[in-house]
Amino acid sequence: MDTVTKGIVADLGFVPEMDRLRERLFAWIADSSEEMRPLLEWQFNAGSKYFRPLTIFGCYRAQQGGEIPDSIIRSAAVLEMMHNMTLVIDDILDLSDERRGKPTMHAKFGNLPALMASGFIAADGFALVADDAHDIRLIADLVKRLGVAECAQWRLRRQPLGVKDWEMIAGEDTGSMFETCACLATRDESMRKFGRLIGMLYHGCDDVGDVKGLESLGGGGEEDLRDGILTLPAALAIEDEDICELFCRENPSDADLQRISKEMLDRLPDAEAHLDQIATDAKWEAQVNTGDPGVLLELVDYTRELSRR
Repeated sequence: MDTVTKGIVADLGFVPEMDRLRERLFAWIADSSEEMRPLLEWQFNAGSKYFRPLTIFGCYRAQQGGEIPDSIIRSAAVLEMMHNMTLVIDDILDLSDERRGKPTMHAKFGNLPALMASGFIAADGFALVADDAHDIRLIADLVKRLGVAECAQWRLRRQPLGVKDWEMIAGEDTGSMFETCACLATRDESMRKFGRLIGMLYHGCDDVGDVKGLESLGGGGEEDLRDGILTLPAALAIEDEDICELFCRENPSDADLQRISKEMLDRLPDAEAHLDQIATDAKWEAQVNTGDPGVLLELVDYTRELSRR
């Protein structure tokens, strides 16, 4: 767990639950294939921020109250497994050699072992919830939505799109993951919109943090700019027609990328204001759909601060 998350987990009162989650993950790794074990240990000891399990715990506590049951810990572990499956694939596609301050799995072990490990993680995740039709349905739907979202994001790169298009992409990419967190916690649809909003907030803070040069929350600012991915700052920057033309070029020069980057920096105040509104909307969803929203209001505030660190 990274240092930022440690403080948040303690403040929200989820230290025992996070310990139980990590114990379950490491027990799974210890019982896994000897061939895969070194890769899994490398990936899951990499200092995750664990915001997705925190969202599961927070939604459960806000709606149900009391101790987090083992079934919810298991759901959180499987969700974290699926998240890491996507990270392995993302790192290969982005040609990223480092994540969380250490070499990525494919940089350490090679592309083929990393791809096979990603499939192993997903398969074992489904096996762990084989007796829970509700969780299987949610996780299966999530994996499909993530696949569709990644394909759509790639197809829509270098296009003259806007903030509404960014909201659609962020909502189906990171937002779908956090939606699933909320539904795993409540076992109904009551907190789905909250999950989508806090996922969009996390996605947008990542976008802004990359432009500011902060430590990445999980994405890659340079890769996104190089590939023409529609981040929130990019969606605002290309409202300028000249910048839009540069952004849509198939092979932008270094000078083109520098101009786009400068405009993105200039539009960061607008991006931050947009994130403030998403945070406000997420808090409203928490307040109207739970009996004790305090933990979720704090979680929204902590998430919102990620772009300001």
